Amino acid sequence: MIQASPELETERLRLRMLRDSDFPTYETWCANIALMRYTSGKVLERIEAWRNMAYLIGHWSLRGYGYYAAEEKSTGRLIGRIGYTNSAGWAGFELGWMIDPEQQGKGYATEGASFLLRYAFEKLDQPHVVSLIHADNTPSRRVAAKLGETVEGEATVLGMTCLVHGITRDAWREKMTRS
Repeated sequence: MIQASPELETERLRLRMLRDSDFPTYETWCANIALMRYTSGKVLERIEAWRNMAYLIGHWSLRGYGYYAAEEKSTGRLIGRIGYTNSAGWAGFELGWMIDPEQQGKGYATEGASFLLRYAFEKLDQPHVVSLIHADNTPSRRVAAKLGETVEGEATVLGMTCLVHGITRDAWREKMTRS
């Protein structure tokens, strides 16, 4: 099993493992319908938020990679989560992101996802990466387009229908050559 580094850095972000002290912030995000409408379709009660965060942490033990807590390097503030999911029954190796509403529009999702897309292809040897995005989530669809992902179909995950945006390693390399 290929192991992802537990801590990475971009220009503005420190990507690190989620930890117990992140839970109060994570719980707040899970109680915010503006964030949750496109991930679970509903807010999560405290115990559900805990189980969700524990799932993200446990994914690392089972797969060797998972979601990172995204910290703003200049302040140390937790601003979101960006990372990978590939659970049993999932639509493929997924790169996903969720950014605190107060921090949206600053390019953090694009910065972190671009970095982790490269990491998935170059370090984790993934041939294909998908992002499952609700059709109405225009900001996330814009991030996927910036990554070079195109709509490949639909999938229903945990009762929510999403568009499957994806890109192959070869298409990504071609995009990088043109940039």
